[in-house]
Amino acid sequence: MPRSALPHRARRGAFAAATVALALTAAACSSSDDGSSSNPNASSSGSGSTAFQSQHKGGTLKLVSHAAAGSFDPQVNYTLQYWQLYQSLYDGLLAFKKVNGQESFTVVPDLASAMPKVSNAGKTYTFTLRKGVTFSNGKALSTDDVVASFERIFKVASPTAGTFYNGIVGADACLKTPASCTLPKGVIGDAKTNTVTINLTAADPEFEYKLAVPHASIVPKDSPAKDAGTKPLPSTGPYMAASYDPNRALKLVRNPHFKEWSREAQPQGYPDAVDYTFGQTVESEVTAVENGQADWMFDPPPADRLNEIGTKYASQAHVNPLTAFWYATLNVNMAPFNNKLARQAINYAVDRSAIVRLYGGTNLASPACTILPPGFPGHVDQCDYTKGGGTTWKAADLAKAKELVKKSGTAGQEVGIVVQDDDVNKSIGQYLQSLLTQLGYKATLKPLSANIQFTYIQNTKNKVQLALTSWYQDYPAASDFLNVLLSCASYHPGSDSSINISGFCDKGIDAKMQTAIKTAQTDRTSANKQWGAIDQQIMGESPVVPLINPKMIDFTSTRVGDYQFSKQFYMLVGQLWVK
Repeated sequence: MPRSALPHRARRGAFAAATVALALTAAACSSSDDGSSSNPNASSSGSGSTAFQSQHKGGTLKLVSHAAAGSFDPQVNYTLQYWQLYQSLYDGLLAFKKVNGQESFTVVPDLASAMPKVSNAGKTYTFTLRKGVTFSNGKALSTDDVVASFERIFKVASPTAGTFYNGIVGADACLKTPASCTLPKGVIGDAKTNTVTINLTAADPEFEYKLAVPHASIVPKDSPAKDAGTKPLPSTGPYMAASYDPNRALKLVRNPHFKEWSREAQPQGYPDAVDYTFGQTVESEVTAVENGQADWMFDPPPADRLNEIGTKYASQAHVNPLTAFWYATLNVNMAPFNNKLARQAINYAVDRSAIVRLYGGTNLASPACTILPPGFPGHVDQCDYTKGGGTTWKAADLAKAKELVKKSGTAGQEVGIVVQDDDVNKSIGQYLQSLLTQLGYKATLKPLSANIQFTYIQNTKNKVQLALTSWYQDYPAASDFLNVLLSCASYHPGSDSSINISGFCDKGIDAKMQTAIKTAQTDRTSANKQWGAIDQQIMGESPVVPLINPKMIDFTSTRVGDYQFSKQFYMLVGQLWVK
């Protein structure tokens, strides 16, 4: 997901690492992988596996968050916070199945009536559109909307235009001159047959995944050819955005033109409205959920409230492991981190156990040594930057780090550390500041609002040397971490959409990535072995510092029933019962 900087909130002190996390683990519910619902107020089978249960329809679902997540444009926004919401608003040709558990990684037809016909050695995809789908503005979906939407991906400089969709015929020209983008041979609509054909320059085994994420959402053909920002675009799903003020609130209401066409791809929603309020403190969010004034909080609860939640409100807490990692980016194009020895020094010096404690303890996170998370395709248990080496992280090697800093000749240089301004990010930032000072650097902490930090750290004009951020998988493939985050194609100097924040570009590694992507067309097992080796090679260059692999706590009110957790997009907001 994600996807990107998901703001996590205060979890200070060792108290969180022991009794608090233990209480949550022992008492709290967590979603299972078998598709069943974990909520005690849900039906035995969960709404995702049964017909729409009209007796649970209605009410207003109340969500709270410390901050908004910027633009509400589905082809621009790259945050888990809104990708989660988009599942009930926007649709692509394909979608990830809206169910609980492992099945949520399955791609199904959405605005397309069936999975595509794939021909031309895997380079041509032909879709037949569903009939009777209408946007929330009352206009019927057409093949022209689909064609225009794919061209718009490039016109608005979608963050994944150069990685997810650069294989479409004509994309190279669109990337060079986005404003005049046309894809006459790449995306072809035929109104008479109600079909859309997409031609690729080379087969892409992950293309169906890429069509199922929000950046490939289909929006009206007359949508602005620029970031829509705070003016939500018409949607095809069960909800539409009625108003959005990133400083105050977002309101979703029912799309009056929606009729359920596929329960797997886009199920009817239960709440009549969703009110999402911004600007709360995390402490007030917890209290609001406990008192029933809010039904769910986006931000993880702070450490001083976890024991209370894990005992008094255990049935309302849902804990789920995530295929994600928190990491520090090291700018390879600026001093001191244009020196590989200095970058390696930081990887050796970081006490990942300390980061785990700051995050909330060993039951809420684990130390990360690799870019690919455990349990994810291509992951290999290997930890080069730990004392003594080995397959897992054991301890920091401060002596080795100081030796490398001395060899690099970078001691005494200034380093700015850019973090989000919530408590947990700031506390990790303060730790990193202290550590860099200990290594001999002049470190300064620069907290920014979560509403702007993620785009800020991507833009080279801001000269960010070290940033704290996170990555939550877009879809279940190793390339979604390695190719998206660290390929040359993901580096766009001067742009707010340069997801390769370190500016790392290695032509040799890039070539290996392309080989692994090609191998995956016929042999995913071999491809995953290649990705594991690429992960280790990148870590040798040390453009990033993997810190932790997190888990998520969803804290819901007693009004909420039928909690379901999609591994792809997390809690299914539209499937919650509030009546």
